[in-house]
Amino acid sequence: MKSRFVDKLIERVDRVEPGEVQAFLNRLSEERGFFKSIFDALQEGVIVADATGTIRYINRGACRLFGLNPDEATGTHIGEKVRGLDWSALISGEHGTVSRDLEVFYPENRYLNFYIKPVEQKGEPESTAYVMLVRDITESRQGEEEKLESERAGALTMLAAGVAHEIGNPLNSMNIHLQLLERKLKKAVPELYEAELRELIDISTVEVKRLDHIIDQFLKAIRPSQPRIEPTDINELVKESMRFLEPELNDRGLQLTLELHSALPPLQLDPDQIKQAVYNVVKNATHATPPGGSIVVHSDLTDEYVTVSFTDSGNGISAENMSNVFQPYFTTKKSGTGLGLLIIRRIIREHGGQIKLSSEEDKGTTVTLFLPRFSRSARLLPDSGSR
Repeated sequence: MKSRFVDKLIERVDRVEPGEVQAFLNRLSEERGFFKSIFDALQEGVIVADATGTIRYINRGACRLFGLNPDEATGTHIGEKVRGLDWSALISGEHGTVSRDLEVFYPENRYLNFYIKPVEQKGEPESTAYVMLVRDITESRQGEEEKLESERAGALTMLAAGVAHEIGNPLNSMNIHLQLLERKLKKAVPELYEAELRELIDISTVEVKRLDHIIDQFLKAIRPSQPRIEPTDINELVKESMRFLEPELNDRGLQLTLELHSALPPLQLDPDQIKQAVYNVVKNATHATPPGGSIVVHSDLTDEYVTVSFTDSGNGISAENMSNVFQPYFTTKKSGTGLGLLIIRRIIREHGGQIKLSSEEDKGTTVTLFLPRFSRSARLLPDSGSR
């Protein structure tokens, strides 16, 4: 980017005293440093790029949001440094100023707003620069999503009552009649029962139980329940859960490694609910990891939380699917219900905690549960009828 003022100064440099030139350059350097300090102090990101998308300036805020080094980023194309950003699409609008929201997954999953304004230098329209202000809108976006989720959960809760009544009762009746049929066949025609009918009755019973389990999972996913809190050793709870799941892990040929922090404080938890969350996390990991793979469970401590992370060496999750994993019924498994992660997130939120999901396709996934060290009120999402 050229500066007409500097060009004119160079043209007349032979008429200016050397001391004046040096003083002017010193002042430019001081002012540049001063303004750089101001921009670096901003929490928002500031990026200046030319029409081709080449980065001419980037402040610390933008580097933090995108995990960049300012020296390495300057002079490169913005599309190379900000994954998923289509520069041509951003500046192709009819209006000069553009405001767009973008979801990024590196260095962490966040929502960002880009406010882009072209700046033309007087007399040089061909040297247009683009100033971008980048704001982190993750919290407000998550608030909107939680509100939508609450409204959706309220509607689903009303539907669930009808589903449980209209489907659950007939299923229970079918199960009872299958048992009665089995007893009568055993007494009346034992040879026929053993030879031809036993397998049919067993299959029918299994399918009835499977449908009943799906309904139960559905209800647990959408109905907030008050945790029954008691002091809990999270490491022991994890060990107990892993002992329960060990046969399935061995059957799939998976290596399990426990890396548990030795000095974790007891937590105020509902052991049964946290076990359910752990089961769902590990079951997802086992289904996503091919034989010979590994699952590592790691517990740790921060000032506010005890963290438990589950890292598998499985197939990972594509960037396209990452934004949908917490949606009801979204699943990439042929036999999945799409409710597992929804149940996990609800349980952890009811304990005042958080869940973080990071993944890279073909390399694996890490699910981290953040459980508060200190007692907090359970944060139940309000339903739509509470307004």
